[in-house]
Amino acid sequence: MKKLTIFFAAVFGAALLLYYVSLALNRTEGYVGKNTLTVYNWGDYIDPALIKKFEKQTGIKVIYQTFDSNEAMMAKIAQGGATFDVAVPSEYAISKMKEDGLLIPLDHSKLPNLKYINPRFLNLSFDPGNRYSVPYFWGTVGIVYNPGMLGGKKITSWNDLWDPDLRNQILLVDGAREVIGMGLNSLHYSLNDTNKEHLKEAKEKLDRLVPNVKAIVGDEIKMLLANEEAAIGVVWSGDAAEIIAENDKLDYVVPKEGSNLWFDNMVIPKTAKNIEGAHKFINFMLDPKNAAQNAEYVGYSTPNKKALDYMPKEITEDKRFYPDFDSIGNLEVYKNLGKRMLAYYNELFLQFKMHRK
Repeated sequence: MKKLTIFFAAVFGAALLLYYVSLALNRTEGYVGKNTLTVYNWGDYIDPALIKKFEKQTGIKVIYQTFDSNEAMMAKIAQGGATFDVAVPSEYAISKMKEDGLLIPLDHSKLPNLKYINPRFLNLSFDPGNRYSVPYFWGTVGIVYNPGMLGGKKITSWNDLWDPDLRNQILLVDGAREVIGMGLNSLHYSLNDTNKEHLKEAKEKLDRLVPNVKAIVGDEIKMLLANEEAAIGVVWSGDAAEIIAENDKLDYVVPKEGSNLWFDNMVIPKTAKNIEGAHKFINFMLDPKNAAQNAEYVGYSTPNKKALDYMPKEITEDKRFYPDFDSIGNLEVYKNLGKRMLAYYNELFLQFKMHRK
């Protein structure tokens, strides 16, 4: 009997230990109630001063975690093992997350600052009525280039990148939709093409680009281009703005064949434990002064119309990053391609990266 008692005591002790370990781990993922908010966002995608300001105003502690791709973010939320109260996915990811039941509908009565968003960025196809998401940043995918390193040559087309004179001079972002999309656009195909023959054609053309590709990289692409380690980079527009701010010898262009027009929006994932705090945070980020401060810090284009009044004109009047909407008709928004087709895009991209080796 004594041995049995000791056995059960040991089991109870082990269970208690596991409970406290689990509790401690969960705290790091945001399981600490109404006084904590876990925000899941891209790297370098918010002014840290705004987090401190929100904490001071609300008394809510922010746990800030980052992801490097929509796919990684969706997988983490779908697993359900971690709490995220606010996330910032792109448009096609929002569509997919809606389908998979990964989002909580927003209470617009708790988001009075939504009125400051430019109507052009509301009620878009990936979230009619903005039931699940509100705009955070928007931009394009294009080419940063250094005319001085190219002998004064201007880049206007995706097809310019296949010039043999550009050997080992191009940096690419590490994104399947962006790189495969570049190949598709160079052939005048849609960024959302699901014709496998077209996709194979794009992949084969990308393989012919390999001699010109110096590296496929992440956030370090900004530093490398600013430091003139390469003459050309395929980047998102906000990164381009930051690079040019560091080195004004560079320029940015959206290729004439077309490219991606993207939107990143704030959402409340199904994992949220502090829904009230999530609405407070989203509304805080929609405040025009906060949105202006965030846009200046991050470098991406804000959809907050009122925020533009608080920003320098040299930023808001720069047509490379705040273009006239009439001039961007050849841009496409990424669509949710479905699990199988997205996997096919990823496989082609992996093959392209392997081909480089």
